[in-house]
Amino acid sequence: MSTTTPLVSIVTPVYNNAQHLEECIESVLAQTYPNWDYTIVDNCSSDGSAEIARRFAEKDPRIRVIENKRFLRALENHNAALRYISPASRYCKVVFGDDWIFPECLEKMVSLAEKHPSVGIVGAYALEGTQVRWTGLPYPSHLISGREICREHLLRDLFVFGSANSVLYRADLVRGRDLFYNEAHMNADDEVCFELLKDCDFGFVHQVLTFTRLRPGSMSAMSGNMQTSFPGFLNILLTYGRDYLSAEEYEARLHRHVCEYYRFLGKCVMLNHNTTFWDYHTTRLAELGVGFSRLRLVKGTLQTLFEALLNPKDSVARLLKRRYNQRWADRKFDHEMRELFFRPIGQNSTEKRSSSDTAH
Repeated sequence: MSTTTPLVSIVTPVYNNAQHLEECIESVLAQTYPNWDYTIVDNCSSDGSAEIARRFAEKDPRIRVIENKRFLRALENHNAALRYISPASRYCKVVFGDDWIFPECLEKMVSLAEKHPSVGIVGAYALEGTQVRWTGLPYPSHLISGREICREHLLRDLFVFGSANSVLYRADLVRGRDLFYNEAHMNADDEVCFELLKDCDFGFVHQVLTFTRLRPGSMSAMSGNMQTSFPGFLNILLTYGRDYLSAEEYEARLHRHVCEYYRFLGKCVMLNHNTTFWDYHTTRLAELGVGFSRLRLVKGTLQTLFEALLNPKDSVARLLKRRYNQRWADRKFDHEMRELFFRPIGQNSTEKRSSSDTAH
């Protein structure tokens, strides 16, 4: 083990990732950065994932395998995995079992963090399927204040935090939170960035360093199918908006997002989403304190129809295509997956909202 470079604890929470786990582990072994330990936490997999992990652990003492005694929901397993990081580690890297990291990932991220001790989170570009994601920061902006990057996210939709797979955390920040991710929210990886960046800065490597696989049944696919970004952003705005925005900015951004949310829901009326979709969004709106408004939904639907009238040929074609795609997406949505990922928002939530928030 190197004594000149800081230790990085890598964790991989696993649930039935046998098809891609070997590729994931090999990407860790291929790192140009030498000083790391690696913990793989298997969540009662039934496809041989644990056996694959143990095979690698037998060959490399830096790898250990933990097997949960009981099944945990996805975010619970992520938090459980993070509790196993080494007390000697300076940094922590999450690598999901169906994803992987490029060989220079740890080297580039740690180098930036070491140059800037105020940095608590390091991000980078990511390859998601065939698309490069988390772009938008001008080059060479390697160091951004936590306040500035959160304001850019809230006001101008500059989304560079990516997912847990695409960032590096300073390990003390992970150890300082019993529940690192809020288990009540699908967008917990975004939420924790807003919480941490109150007291630290954000670093960014202008290089593609991670790969996220697009596959049915993954958390990203689930989130996309349910469009959790709308209630997810609303939760972040309600919880952290006043920490980063002026009162006027906050009120204006909240009003704009709620309007955008209902325009989206109005389009979804035309797409004929299933009851699971509508149960999710009506419940989230109510639990976030904004409430579900049928009047706003009607306005959103009428706006969609008005836009279609302005460009009928193009709008009808796109609508028919989206309805066809949505039917297939809804058929693939499994009730067990819903149980795996969702729990009531009231659990583990941070209550920082005033009564005025419900008026929007």
